[in-house]
Amino acid sequence: MLVFIGFGLLLLLPQAVCEVPNSKCLAGDPLTIRHKYYQLGDFIVGAIISQIYIPSDGIIFKIHPSQNLGDELMLFTHIYQHIQALVFAIKEINENLLILPNITLGFLIYNNNCRPELTSQASLELLSTQGRFIPNYRSDFHNNLVAVIGGPHSDICHDMSTILSIYKIPQLIYSPSPVINKSPQSVLLHDTSPNATIQSMGILQLLLHFRWMWIGVASEDNDEGDRFVQNLLPIFPQYGICFDFIKKLPKVTYSTDIGERAEEGFQAFNNIIKSTASVVVLHGAVQSMVIFQTLVQISIFEDIPVKKLWIMTAQMDFMSISFQWNSDLQFLHGALSFASHSTEVAGFQKFLQMKDPTLEKEDAFLVDLWQQVFNCSFSSSAIENTDRNICIGQEKLETLPNSIFDTRMTAHSYSIYNVIHAVAHALHDMQSSTLVHRRMISRKSWKLPNWQSWQLHHFLRRVSFNNSVGEKISFDQNGELIAGFDIINWVTFINRSFLKVKVGGIGPDKMLTLFEDSITWPKVFNQAQPLSVCNEDCNSGYERTKKEGKPFCCYDCLPCPKGKISDQTDVDDCFQCPADHYANNDQDACIPKKLSFLSYKEPLGIALAICALLFSSITAAVLGTFIKFHDTPIIKANNESLSYTLLVSLLLCFLCTFLFIGQPEKLICLLRQTAFGVIFSVCVSCVLAKTILVVLVFKANRPGSKMQKWVGKGLAISIVLLCSLIQATICTVWLISSPPFLDVDMHSATENIIVECNEGSLTMFLCVLSYMGFLATVSFTVAFLARKLPDSFHEAKSITFSMLVFCSVWLSFVPAYLSIRGKYMVAVEIFSILASSAGLLVFIFFPKCYIIVLRPELNKKESFKKKIHPAL
Repeated sequence: MLVFIGFGLLLLLPQAVCEVPNSKCLAGDPLTIRHKYYQLGDFIVGAIISQIYIPSDGIIFKIHPSQNLGDELMLFTHIYQHIQALVFAIKEINENLLILPNITLGFLIYNNNCRPELTSQASLELLSTQGRFIPNYRSDFHNNLVAVIGGPHSDICHDMSTILSIYKIPQLIYSPSPVINKSPQSVLLHDTSPNATIQSMGILQLLLHFRWMWIGVASEDNDEGDRFVQNLLPIFPQYGICFDFIKKLPKVTYSTDIGERAEEGFQAFNNIIKSTASVVVLHGAVQSMVIFQTLVQISIFEDIPVKKLWIMTAQMDFMSISFQWNSDLQFLHGALSFASHSTEVAGFQKFLQMKDPTLEKEDAFLVDLWQQVFNCSFSSSAIENTDRNICIGQEKLETLPNSIFDTRMTAHSYSIYNVIHAVAHALHDMQSSTLVHRRMISRKSWKLPNWQSWQLHHFLRRVSFNNSVGEKISFDQNGELIAGFDIINWVTFINRSFLKVKVGGIGPDKMLTLFEDSITWPKVFNQAQPLSVCNEDCNSGYERTKKEGKPFCCYDCLPCPKGKISDQTDVDDCFQCPADHYANNDQDACIPKKLSFLSYKEPLGIALAICALLFSSITAAVLGTFIKFHDTPIIKANNESLSYTLLVSLLLCFLCTFLFIGQPEKLICLLRQTAFGVIFSVCVSCVLAKTILVVLVFKANRPGSKMQKWVGKGLAISIVLLCSLIQATICTVWLISSPPFLDVDMHSATENIIVECNEGSLTMFLCVLSYMGFLATVSFTVAFLARKLPDSFHEAKSITFSMLVFCSVWLSFVPAYLSIRGKYMVAVEIFSILASSAGLLVFIFFPKCYIIVLRPELNKKESFKKKIHPAL
């Protein structure tokens, strides 16, 4: 037999006032509760609404006997604790002389049976004469209605608000409420639970903290569940969380189609537990736990494994009925839930432990509770027809597993406790207000009927006090309690009890606090943090790509494009390394680039430096030889001054290569290309002058030639100076207009930063090379035309070969220079300098050195005369 019970609480301010100042009016028995039963088929549905009052006859509580329709009341034991929290708070206030002096509070409890029409009926009874249901008519004014307290069902609050808001009666909600649309009625609601938006932000932060990006959502099939899905869940995808499913579970209903709804619920739950999401957010009401537990037990019976981590909202709390008391609670082990912040109130457990149904005859609920939880009966006739024992009344509630009855104050009971105290303090502030004092002075006595319910709104909004555990209770400008939520970790035991461990919380500032080491994870995940993603995370070095037709949480992992990396798992896009870094082979880290230049420490730089030194030494040796044998015919015959100038220029050409080796600097960048251009122009100018002089000397030796006056050192010097001056002018213009500068190239090489000298103007650099090429071409042409001169003037042939080598080298240099970068480009230029200079040295001077050193007999005037061709 299945039973669902909910209740609302109604506070009433009495008209009666004690005659003794600063005292409490206490009379009659401590508690009166009336309840009704409504039966439908095999289901008994009950709910409780409480009314606090003080009757004029001095009796605080009246006993209303049960009207049993033949079946025993099936009572939610955890709802009964809510009632006892109300009784405990009223008792505490009535015994406190500092709160509401001369006033004693009482209460009544009404049953709405989870039916909206009965909630409305109960609300109308508050506006009627007690015991006579005549809406909007009261013939007695012994009880003055002050406020209505609704819960734990949020629907109760809305149903009562429809009627009570017309009379501007304050209404307080003690259970976590859904998102309520702002309306004139909502102004009269005072939410004594934290703002629901704080809870949704807490769920979001919890999911993000544990990287649970692939979740399921199950909510009760009612308006509140729809609001949760429609208003709160759309923010999740904005943070990368997507849903495997969003399912509706059947709600507690007073309906005849319960079988059909149960089948639909089991099918929905079957789909939930077979889904791939490991984490499921459950949203429901207090009684939803009964349905949830029933569906889990059916799945276990059907041998369907339940491998989920449940995250429950604060609206839910543990609740069960008698046939579930022997069920296994392992499905809750490791679950996480949100709950309104609560603290154990001193004396409450002792208050519950002192319950004795043999002494508290007026509490009809207690008798039913006792018979159910201890499986006994106070009726002898009932024992004869059942297997029950006789209830002796000495049984102890604290011996029961808390899955049957919990003596520790729950979050809902703590909210009720604070609700009663908030109203009491608001009444106290109202009593102490200036307006009240004025009325007391004018009338000489304080009359409660002069108060109106709407006057309490102002004081409820402003109420602020510390409760018995020292926690501050106050409301914000919207009438919502300024508080946060606790995050609870459920730990279950084999004796069907459980422990709620606080492992964190989220405060009014929406900041999440979590003690991860204190969390006990479900056994189905080997007590380790579960992973809830659509697919495994992409490792570093990979990026996610969306799967077509799947939610955005489902993706494939592809390697990062070349040059990009991902240094974290599960990233949407790889990113480019900084310009001074490059991606490693695994593409999961950026490595700093090394400076790259032609260094003396590497083989290529060493080889080129050795070559430059070698050729410089050879050139110096040739120059020394020429100086030593300067008076020999072979040196005099080939223009001694031009030879010296050419050798010195070649020596400088070999040495200028050292400007290209090593780390470039600003001054070196300004000098090396211009120095190379001017020195090489001097070399080529000397060769050109030599070639021209050879031709002129040959023609001037003919009888009657007028060219003898042009032959001499002056012509050679003029040619060298003029040709060199033109190149120097080009280099000067280059340095003035767009000089070379120190530069770094971070993009041409993958793993290196190229430190180089930027020419500044490639056009000017090509002009320098073009002018050198022009001089070389002229020299080659003249020498080629003079190649058939007599052997005594063999320098024309040497110049021809040297210029051929020179032109070939520099023609090859231009495309190579433009096609490569970095140190190899510099090495190509050094090689070109060395090769072209070596060509001039070898072809022009080595034959002369051979004669001077090895064939001195040929280095005589007689030898030159004998070799003159007769035809010339």
